[in-house]
Amino acid sequence: MTVTAYSLAVLLDLFCLFLGYRFLFQPRPAAAGYGVPADPRGDAGAYLSVKGSRDGAFGVVGLALLAFAGTRAEAWFMVGVALVPLADTLIVLRHGGAKAVAFGIHFATAIVVLISAGLLFAV
Repeated sequence: MTVTAYSLAVLLDLFCLFLGYRFLFQPRPAAAGYGVPADPRGDAGAYLSVKGSRDGAFGVVGLALLAFAGTRAEAWFMVGVALVPLADTLIVLRHGGAKAVAFGIHFATAIVVLISAGLLFAV
């Protein structure tokens, strides 16, 4: 179970880094994948940059916690971070995005993050 807990946590942290990169350097497809398309050349450029830096920071902090503070700190971090994809679910639904994206991507991500937290607590 330890290998699974660590692997899932690292994978989720690296995924956050990927999302951050994508929103910063490929904002149009990243926004479309998020479920609420935005034109980075319009007034959405700041939103896309904020989203990218937020996600990237989550990945860095998660990896740092796992490496230097241990599984319990990472688990609590994951519990807190799970609020973000839950909020993303509501944002996509509120702004007319597809329910499949809201639940299939954002809500499912929150569940996976909480599973990761549970595994880390169990280690």
